[in-house]
Amino acid sequence: MKPTLYLTGITRFIIGLAEAILVLRIVLRLFAANPSASFVHWIYTTSDTLLEPFRGIFQIGVIHKSYVLDFTALFALIVYGLLGALLVYLVFFLENTMATASTRTTKEK
Repeated sequence: MKPTLYLTGITRFIIGLAEAILVLRIVLRLFAANPSASFVHWIYTTSDTLLEPFRGIFQIGVIHKSYVLDFTALFALIVYGLLGALLVYLVFFLENTMATASTRTTKEK
């Protein structure tokens, strides 16, 4: 297996897992899930770590008393998606650059 495929696979898996947790948080908060339920509590505590860099950027949108639209989680979802795409692009870019340099070195000999 090529190192590029391995690195991009791991990157996509980690970013996908983080985004899945964030989507679950958004849906659970939107539908006012009971935070004392063990699964909901686990999603909230796990996603809190992912949201830490984005705290304080946006206000929480409250819809009809208990339904919450978490703009911070939506923003984090977008940023993590872009970051993942950038990392995958960077890995492929570096592989192509190294392959081109290797080809030049081989031709010069």
